[in-house]
Amino acid sequence: MSLIEITHLSKYYGKSRGIEDVSLQVEEGEIFGFIGPNGAGKSTTIRLLLSLIYPTGGSATIFGKDVIKFGPEIRQEIGYLPSEVFYYDKMKVIDLLKYSASFYKKDCTKRIQELAELMELDLKRRIDDLSYGNKKKVGIVQGLLHSPKLIMLDEPTAGLDPLMQQRFFDLILEENRKGATVFFSSHILSEVQRLCNRVAIIREGEIVTIEDIKTLQHNNYKKIRVTAEGLEPAVFDINGATNLQKEDGEITFFFKGDINQVIRQIGAQPVSDVLIEEPTLEEIFMHYYA
Repeated sequence: MSLIEITHLSKYYGKSRGIEDVSLQVEEGEIFGFIGPNGAGKSTTIRLLLSLIYPTGGSATIFGKDVIKFGPEIRQEIGYLPSEVFYYDKMKVIDLLKYSASFYKKDCTKRIQELAELMELDLKRRIDDLSYGNKKKVGIVQGLLHSPKLIMLDEPTAGLDPLMQQRFFDLILEENRKGATVFFSSHILSEVQRLCNRVAIIREGEIVTIEDIKTLQHNNYKKIRVTAEGLEPAVFDINGATNLQKEDGEITFFFKGDINQVIRQIGAQPVSDVLIEEPTLEEIFMHYYA
């Protein structure tokens, strides 16, 4: 049985769509990516799984138990980091974390100290004295202090500097090695590609595809920019090329297929510069899932 099982889950806010007919499974021990543009329904899905909101239709189970019927019991084994963190401003960090730890049936003192040290978080400071990035660190420690079996991350790296982002990724990978399952929501494709085994892509509240990362990367478009005087886009009108455009002596297009084919085509032309890069997530939606 899958650790998370979502079956035809829908949520409407009046007439406004949250998510519609979402079905997916997350296996125990995997790092599962959940990606899509802002407003696609990622946070709604996570809040439904945590039974912070209730579905309009469909169902979901975690650890084989219905998320609504067994919500409090399930949440004992879940660590959750929301996309936005809000706290009691006047509290000190350590008091907030001790208060959070009191909800769990275990001693989290040592774990709090370890995580705070790792994330370079000053436990003696007051919440309202912290920057947005440091408040995010509090959220990370709070979500992991009870060593949960399931870690749910909603846009977790917003506000963290690159060094702390890397430290956070290392921490999540270590938790996964210890046996934790991770459900990782993001709109940044590169983050998901670094961490995840499989990925579901959601757009406008509906699942577009569920694939393993290797397949997603292999099937992806490349974004190609060729600088050459006098060349016309039609030169690169080959099988797999789309959205050919020319501006200021630069030809840009997307290519999906055998990259050697397009490299041979470029090599046969008098070009002065070539750039081949990964497209943004938004560009993948435009060209891969149109």
